[in-house]
Amino acid sequence: SGLIGRSWAMVFAAGGFKVKLYDIAQQQLTSALENIRKQMKELEESESLKGALSAEQQLALISTCTDLKAAVEGATFIQECTPENLELKRKIFGQLDLIADDNVILSSSTSCLLPSKLFTGLKHVKQCIVSHPVNPPYFVPLVEIVPHPETDPSTTERTYALMKQIGQSPVKLNREIEGFVLNRLQYAVISEAWRLVGVFILDPTPSQTTYFLSPNLPLHPLYIPNPGISNYCERYREGMRLVLNTFGPVPEFSGEIEEKINQAISEKIPVVPEVLGARRNWRDECLTSLAKMKKQMKSD
Repeated sequence: SGLIGRSWAMVFAAGGFKVKLYDIAQQQLTSALENIRKQMKELEESESLKGALSAEQQLALISTCTDLKAAVEGATFIQECTPENLELKRKIFGQLDLIADDNVILSSSTSCLLPSKLFTGLKHVKQCIVSHPVNPPYFVPLVEIVPHPETDPSTTERTYALMKQIGQSPVKLNREIEGFVLNRLQYAVISEAWRLVGVFILDPTPSQTTYFLSPNLPLHPLYIPNPGISNYCERYREGMRLVLNTFGPVPEFSGEIEEKINQAISEKIPVVPEVLGARRNWRDECLTSLAKMKKQMKSD
């Protein structure tokens, strides 16, 4: 029932689902519910609350429990949100494996632990999957769905459908890879920015680097002021190095992959003047709205 768990609870409740929030300490759960209530009320007042139900109706769907077996009884989907610690997560999934039925989906919020390290050896491994959200999932809908090599395709499809149903934007990975997709893209940008600072091409000030990063990564972790860059590096440097060391050679940007990408994008956005023109107008309208929002944020 930490920050990620609370946000997931709000997302599922907004989708009309009953949610059982589990933790080992009742005080932690009490605090979580108070925080959720406060957030929902504020969102409702600002007309930003998700879903068709009122804040009170959504809050009524969320209950708490300190007993794991009681918490998951009758569940169709279990979303694990413990700290990013392999042994702790394996312990939790080992416990869930003993009490889960053959229909429930066992999902993890892990941001970097491979499904093969989390789920291998579980008797319900076919029902296991990673559903990696962006923090916080209530405000950023992207969810990476990453299967274990033995995950049943129906588990992937059910998870994808559920995420769509509750208003998230799921992306299915065909197989696991270190860092998944989101972190690989983010780490590529972070590492190059780091190099540019190191060779004195760029000064490491937000006013300088934000111009390059913010258009594509407005929630970039390096620009969250708390708990600071040093803390961020301490927590993530080993994981980033691990992922970056798996990057392949520089692409040729031609050949079979070029054709594959071109075909996929052309099917979505035909290369004809009318469609491209409409797309550019839509882009410009979005950028104008973003500029207005940034101006408002500065004035506030």
